[in-house]
Amino acid sequence: MRALAVTMALATAAGPAALAPAQAQEATRGMPIIRDTEIEQLLRDYAQPILRAAGMAKQNVKVVVLNDRSFNAFVMDGRHIFINAGALFDAKTPNEVIGVFAHETGHLAGGHLLKLREQLATAQTASIVALLLGVGAAVAGARSGAGDAGMAAIMAPQSAIQRSLLAYVRTQEDAADHAGAKFLAATGQSGRGMLELFRRLSSESLFNSRFIDPYMQSHPMPAERVAALDTLVKASPHFNAKDPDALQARHDMMRAKLAGFLERPDTVARRYPLGDNSLAAKYARAISTYRHADLRNAIAQMDALIQAQPNNPYFYELKGQALLEGGRAVDAVAPLRQAAKLSNGAPLVQMMLAQALIGTNNPKVAEEAVALLRGALLREPEAPQAYAQLAMAYGRKGDLAQADLAASQAAFTRGDLMTARQLASRAKTRLPIGSPQWVQADDIVNLKPSNARN
Repeated sequence: MRALAVTMALATAAGPAALAPAQAQEATRGMPIIRDTEIEQLLRDYAQPILRAAGMAKQNVKVVVLNDRSFNAFVMDGRHIFINAGALFDAKTPNEVIGVFAHETGHLAGGHLLKLREQLATAQTASIVALLLGVGAAVAGARSGAGDAGMAAIMAPQSAIQRSLLAYVRTQEDAADHAGAKFLAATGQSGRGMLELFRRLSSESLFNSRFIDPYMQSHPMPAERVAALDTLVKASPHFNAKDPDALQARHDMMRAKLAGFLERPDTVARRYPLGDNSLAAKYARAISTYRHADLRNAIAQMDALIQAQPNNPYFYELKGQALLEGGRAVDAVAPLRQAAKLSNGAPLVQMMLAQALIGTNNPKVAEEAVALLRGALLREPEAPQAYAQLAMAYGRKGDLAQADLAASQAAFTRGDLMTARQLASRAKTRLPIGSPQWVQADDIVNLKPSNARN
């Protein structure tokens, strides 16, 4: 429960706030996920118009940010768009990120994942047949003394199948570019950001691409892709449309936040020198200061941010997080209450507030912590640390049965079925037989390993 938390899906990460996205756990197993209310809300605002234009607004597509400094974005299923923190760092304008989302939405809307699986199945069948024929030729060659010819008979079909499959993937990438440009035009947005981003990436990879076989690439070669995009997006009547100033400001704050949390202090200082008095620069410096053990100075900087924007929930959230992680849970409660209020009860903020209340060791606020966590779990139903905090809150109240059940649910959402069953069994002995909570515990006890997360 941090303003920005990095976690490994289905694993307990360092720190009190590591949370895996509720619906993304299976798709992101083992991936380092970044959770942050401010960033996630901004990316939703970027993606939603595109998804509506693609007819996918009701499909509950989630954007998941990965803690990876390389530039990348991709889809793995029909419900998530994954984007690396590096892509957000490198994108200088909202339109560049929106262009990335438009391209990835093109893959989703085109059903490319299903089609690719079918193509892979066909390729696998062809590969097996080619391998068997090649082995037969190799055996015959060995008998006749032409062993090299037999090996060539194995390798040639494999290479042809691989090239055919990669050609198919390149076709999908081209189709996604065209669909993305269509979605941008339909929402009155420019494709300039997508074009400039790919052009920048093309320049960076230009030297290496001279030594690459274009027929062995999964994506179109950079120069070809940029040329095609240039023609495509310039045909739109919205090519010269600009990002709203307010959206650009939010984008700058997102990049500053990522820098403050993920980069070294000297890197932050170079990126946002003291002479830079922009709000984004002050945000990055405040985060970096607190992240590197100067809490008093950091709180002063955060108070200045709050004074500049007293209705910004994320400044209060940041201050609360810094105080909480600095061992000052009592002092963290007030700013986190304000953050929860101004963010309309964002679940991650509610979880952090509950954690601060529990950290005060005051049994009188345990009931409030329970209510906050229950409300947050309605929207984040697979958050292991939220269940763990809930177990602690019930423990403060002396309700050991509910504490055991919550601890069991925490273990279950982490994928630790053995511990979950043990705790659920103990909870059953303390809960009224047949009650809803007893039934929940019984379900965990009787869950078969094949149905559990592993």
